[in-house]
Amino acid sequence: MAHTPIDPAALTAQLIRCASVTPEEGGALVLLEALLEGAGFTCTRVDCGEVSNLFARWGTKGANRSFGFNGHTDVVPVGDEAAWSVPPFGAVEKDGQIWGRGATDMKSAVAAFAAAAIDMVHDAPPDGAIILTITGDEEGDAIDGTTALLDWMHQEGEQMTACLVGEPTCPERMGDMIKIGRRGSLSAWITLTGVQGHSAYPHRALNPLPAMARLVDRLASHELDRGTAHFDASTLAVVTIDTGNPTTNVIPAECRATVNIRFNDAHTGDALIAWMQSELDSVAGEFGVQAGMKVKVSGESFLTPPGALSELVSRAVEAQTGVVPELSTTGGTSDARFVKDHCPVVEFGLVGKTMHQVDERVEVAQIHQLKAIYAQILKDYFA
Repeated sequence: MAHTPIDPAALTAQLIRCASVTPEEGGALVLLEALLEGAGFTCTRVDCGEVSNLFARWGTKGANRSFGFNGHTDVVPVGDEAAWSVPPFGAVEKDGQIWGRGATDMKSAVAAFAAAAIDMVHDAPPDGAIILTITGDEEGDAIDGTTALLDWMHQEGEQMTACLVGEPTCPERMGDMIKIGRRGSLSAWITLTGVQGHSAYPHRALNPLPAMARLVDRLASHELDRGTAHFDASTLAVVTIDTGNPTTNVIPAECRATVNIRFNDAHTGDALIAWMQSELDSVAGEFGVQAGMKVKVSGESFLTPPGALSELVSRAVEAQTGVVPELSTTGGTSDARFVKDHCPVVEFGLVGKTMHQVDERVEVAQIHQLKAIYAQILKDYFA
C-alpha cells in the first residue's frame, strides 16, 4: 500500500492546538508519539520532574550512521490574550499563514522534521538510524529537557552521529542563515552592602551606591575582546541597578545589580567569573563595603567548524530555496549548546520574525519548504 506523505502544515496546526506552555505537555508529545510509533519508530518517554520529553528512533540502536533532529514543543506564554487577533491556540489559517503560539518557535520545525523522517523510512529506508529528540523544556529553565534526553541516551547506548536543531535561524528570508555555533551566556547577581544612615549625615553611614557605580562602570567599559574568526565581539550588559529605596533622606545599606555577558570562544564561563570576582574584590576593598556575587552560566560558547555537516545542510537549503545560507553564530542560546557535547550539531529552521510575539504566525509555504529541506538532508546524508 502506497504511503501518503505527511502534511507538515496540517501537523503544525495540530501541534499549535496543544496548549503546551512550559512546562505543560498539552498533548503535543502524545500526538507525536502516536504518529511516530504508527510509522515504525521506537518511542520512549523520557520525562523528568514536571517536564515531558520524547525519544524516537527508526533503525538499529547504535548504528554507525544515525542522523538526529532536536526540537521542542513547549512555548512561551501568550501574554495579553486580548491583544491577539486570533485565538492563540486556534491554529487559524488565513492570508497563507497559520497563526498561533508556537507557529514559528518551533512547532512548525518539529512537524517538518517528523514528517520528513516518516516519509523517509516509508519511501527509502535509510542504511542507519533516524533519531528525534523532542523536549518540553526549552523555553523554561532547560534543566530537565534536552539534557535529560542526552543523559538517558548515554545510559542506554543510543547515539546520534550528527544532529540538526530546528530553531528559527533565518532573519529575513527562507534559507539565508545556518547557525554553526552560539555565544555563551552568563548572568551575575551582585550585592554590595554598607551601613544605612541619614542622608544629612553621610559620614555616619557607608553608602554602597558609589561603589556599585564604580564597579558597573569598570565592568561595562571593559573591552572583553574584538571578536574571533567566527564570532562577533563579546558583550556585557548591565540590566538593573536597584536599592529598593523610595526615600531621599536615607542612605540605603544595600545595592544590587545584575549583568549579563554574551561571550564568544575567546572565553570560558570560569574565566569570566574570575575576572568579575577580581573587579568586585578590588572595588569592595577600595570602598570598604561587603560584596557578594551569585553567577549562573546558561551555556558555554561553542562552534561546529565549517565542514561536512554545514556543507550537507547548505547544499540542501540552496537546492530547495536557491539561497546560499550564511554560516552564523549570532543570537541567543539554544539546546544546541547541550547537543554539541554529544555529536556535531548545526541549526536550521524558519524565518523567526514573529517568534514570541502576539499574533505569532508562519507561512504555510515555508513549512512545506522546510520539510523539503529536511528531507533532502536525510536523503543526501544516507546516500
